[in-house]
Amino acid sequence: MKNTALPNTGNGYRRLFTAGIINGIGDRFSSIAMLALVLELTGSGMAVGISLGMRVLPYLFLAPLSGRLGSRLPRKAIMIATDLFRVPVALAFLWVDGESRLWVLYAASFLLASGEAIYSPLRKSVIPLLVPRDRLFAVNGLEQLMTGCVLILGAFAGGVLSLWFGPDMAFLLNAVSFLVAAFLVSGISFPVPLDPDGDMEGSASGADPEPNIKGHRPANSWRNLGLLVSGSLALQVIIGYELLVPLLNGLDNVLISVYAVQEFHAGELGVGAFYAALGMGLSLSFFAGRYLNRGLLAIALTALLIEGGMLMWISSSGSFALAFVLYILLALAGGTGNACLDTLVMRETPSSVQPFLFGILSAAGNTLLGLSMLASGLLLESVSPRVLGFAGGAGFACIALLLGAYALLRARKKGFKSL
Repeated sequence: MKNTALPNTGNGYRRLFTAGIINGIGDRFSSIAMLALVLELTGSGMAVGISLGMRVLPYLFLAPLSGRLGSRLPRKAIMIATDLFRVPVALAFLWVDGESRLWVLYAASFLLASGEAIYSPLRKSVIPLLVPRDRLFAVNGLEQLMTGCVLILGAFAGGVLSLWFGPDMAFLLNAVSFLVAAFLVSGISFPVPLDPDGDMEGSASGADPEPNIKGHRPANSWRNLGLLVSGSLALQVIIGYELLVPLLNGLDNVLISVYAVQEFHAGELGVGAFYAALGMGLSLSFFAGRYLNRGLLAIALTALLIEGGMLMWISSSGSFALAFVLYILLALAGGTGNACLDTLVMRETPSSVQPFLFGILSAAGNTLLGLSMLASGLLLESVSPRVLGFAGGAGFACIALLLGAYALLRARKKGFKSL
């Protein structure tokens, strides 16, 4: 892919972006191979729910820890260490050769997710250190493009790779991708963040132990966060979003594989194609987002409403091709909404508070997502996939309307500025 969108973001972010592409494609290879392997060995929707749920439950404990570590230790060192830790874990999938060893797959999924739970919030928190403030929305759109490219290249190619060479090759490439990503991150020089008055925080190591809120020590992180949220309508809505949407998002994550394999009988290629459709939509969201610079909160909620409509439509579709197109539109809306929400968090939150806030949001969202996946797997034992899919889409629409009503009422009552 020609890197035309990165010239004004600096070499540091270019390396971070490239590491994300390589790391993400390797992980997607592994994810597609894992899902196909689970369905091949068990044929159980519940097993899919368990395997996906094991990938997000560690966020409950480790994402908040990530925020605290990022406020005390060099973020660069932590990111490199988590990549290196995941190399042998990724290779553990090679031992799964029958249903009796599914426990290895579940354990390795849990450990990989543990590394990601630490890595992901830190990665988000360093973006404002590498990118000028006026470029944040464009770069967050670029992050959606990165995710889209990962899904297009990683998901579809992962399905082909798993079909032609077996899942072992995908698991091996995932381990290699972690090594390459660690090398790229090692070449990034992270600036020390500034407090609101322009004074340096922390040390040159990038540990930045002092928060940007004057007069408060890291021990008061929860109090600082409470003060921020009480004065920001955007953060209030985003927190509501992170607590409500994941409760239903697990349905979609489980159903995309079940639809491909059991409803459309398309196997690994079908799973890869649907994930590639999501990648196309996320990539398109980058280009659509370039025309948006106002009303980010309203845009995010409207995007969630559209996602709900697409999910309901997919649940009633009898055509693989139509479902493919609908997944593109769903991801286009979702990617636009995600870029808006991430930009609002970065604008509303001081730099050194961001690791803690991103960690808390990641912990809450991914833990609820994991529980939702597990519940989805159980429900699939007795409820039709299409019925669950329609219910999830309707729930998305209801959440969008609920949060929108709250934002309007609070804005009128308290005089919050439009976001």
